[in-house]
This record gives sequence, structure tokens and C-alpha cells, in this order.
Amino acid sequence: MIDKRKLCSSSILIVDDNPTNIALLEDILEEEGYDNYTSTTDPRVVAELHAKENFDLLLLDIRMPYMSGIEVMLALQEQNQADYLPILVLTAQTDQQTRQRALEVGAKDFLTKPFDHWEVLLRIRNMLETRHYYKRQVMRGDILEEQVRERTRALNEAQLEIVRRLGRAGEYRDNETGAHVIRMSKVAEILARGLGLDEDMCERILHASPMHDVGKIAIPDAILLKPGPLDKDEWEIMKSHTTFGSDIMGDHPSDVILMASELALCHHEWWNGNGYPNGLEGERIPLCARIATVSDVFDALLSYRPYKEPWPVEKAVAYIEDASGTQFDPKVVEVFLASLPAIMAVREEHPDPEKK
Repeated sequence: MIDKRKLCSSSILIVDDNPTNIALLEDILEEEGYDNYTSTTDPRVVAELHAKENFDLLLLDIRMPYMSGIEVMLALQEQNQADYLPILVLTAQTDQQTRQRALEVGAKDFLTKPFDHWEVLLRIRNMLETRHYYKRQVMRGDILEEQVRERTRALNEAQLEIVRRLGRAGEYRDNETGAHVIRMSKVAEILARGLGLDEDMCERILHASPMHDVGKIAIPDAILLKPGPLDKDEWEIMKSHTTFGSDIMGDHPSDVILMASELALCHHEWWNGNGYPNGLEGERIPLCARIATVSDVFDALLSYRPYKEPWPVEKAVAYIEDASGTQFDPKVVEVFLASLPAIMAVREEHPDPEKK
């Protein structure tokens, strides 16, 4: 049962071209304690009034000049498709055709003129109770939907955080700062946007690209951290970090995980087919990997590694440009060159600490 005070505060609109009928209904409502009602004799303003006030109940005459009650309900039906608005039809017409048509276009009940005081109050109360039960369910549904959204958001954030940290774990194996994966993922996002990819794809590349070297976890330190060149057997073991990384990421249906698995496997494939592990060529290489490869190599060239000192920027840029069409996708290189100011800004924002 809805509290009477709540019912009496419900917003009610009375629409009747006869001021006498309006005055009678207002007296009945006021006597019972209803204090939030509006009246009009002009049916043409009903849709506008309801759009502003979102009434809980509409008392609506059928036969009126300018617009009939049927036409008013049709207008409200078009405007109010997602809501439940109780409409109590006021009519002296009791023929079956009128009632059927009114019910078809939104009427929920009828009050026959002349009005009986008790019947007016009971029908209004019953319809307002239905309206408030409906609003309560909508509110509960909204709360539940928001809770689901919040939990989904929290799960997605947790998933992304795990992805980031696993990527950092792989990077710490041969770069103690872990800043490389931050920079290369942000540069990969810049390149993706420069290529005109949609927002969802750009975000996935940003979140998945830190996982490109996660397979390094499986490479022995003696090989990964060797200060000199690798021999043939060592190089074969080193190359296996691509397949290890893909295996680590697996085939979970998450879009980010699936892309991370692709990136781990394919970020050393070359545009001309001379890369590893599968010798993919051209557009057979996933676009995300073609993007990540450029951002990864450029940042790695500018970074310290146990086997090399950082390159000057000009030399690293020249390497990327010269390898267009062999190691790198020419379109990605073109965007890279056009995006250099933004890319260098990322390096300034996320520098490696100075070596002691």
C-alpha cells in the first residue's frame, strides 16, 4: 500500500474544455488532500505540459475542440513511449467504439459524466498506486543496472590492471624501469589514431600493447641479459619469446586479451616476410602488430639495453624511415613520421631515470 501523503503529492493534469467539470474535479481532489494538480481547457498544450512536468496521472476528456482526447493520447504515445502514464478518460460517451478506441491508444480507465465523488477518488487512487509501483520498479531497475555497470567497470579495470602489470613484469626482465611499455603503448595509440582507427580499436591497442614482450618471462637471464651478441642457438631461444607470450595470453574471449596474444606472437613479423616466428608478410600481419612493431622498435632504439647504448633520435628516426616496406608497414611509417612531435612528447612525459 502506498502512503496516502505520497499519493496526494502526485502530479495530476486535468484536461477538459468545460471549466465547470474542471472546477468539480479540483474540489474533489482538494477535499481529499491532493495538492499537486494542474488544469487546462486547451488540449493542444498537453504534450508540452507533460514534457515539462512528467505527470503521474492524466484526467482527459474525449470530446474537445481543436484536439480530441484520442488525438491527445496519440501525441502522448509518440512522445512517451518509454514511460507508463496512467490516463483516466472523462466521457459522457459510453458507446463501445469510443471505449475500444480509447483503450487502444493509451486509456487505462474511464470516468463517466456526471461524476460520482466516491468513484472519482477510488479510480484516481487505484491508478496512482499503479503509477507509483511502476516508478518504484523502474528505480530498482535503474539501481540494479547501475550496480551491474559498476561491477562490470570494476572487473574491466581489474582486467586491464592485470594486463598492464603482467606487461611490466615481462619488461622488467631486461629494462628495470618498465617505462618502455608505457611509452610504446601510448605511441601505438597515437599511430592507431593517425591511421583513422575507431575509438574502440585505439583503446584496445593502448591496453594490449604492453603485453607484446610478456614471453620474455620464459627466456633465461643468461640469454636475455647477455651483454654481447647471441649465438645461433641462443637466438632461437630468444625468438621463442613470441610463442611463449602468445601461449601465456591464451585464447580468452576478452578483446584485449585476444589482441595481446596477437601482439605477443606477431610483433617481430616483418612487412616483407623476413620476420619471425611465422614469416607473415604484408597485411597478413595483424594491423595491431604492425602498429606496435614501429612503436616498440623506435622506443627500444632510444633506450638503454644490456647489449647496447641508446641511439640518437635522428639515427632512430632514419632507421624507421629506411626500413619502410621491408621491416615496417609503409602506411604506419608515414603516420609515424607525421606524428613525431606527439611521440617525442610521450618520451618527455615518461622518461627513464638516469643511470647511476
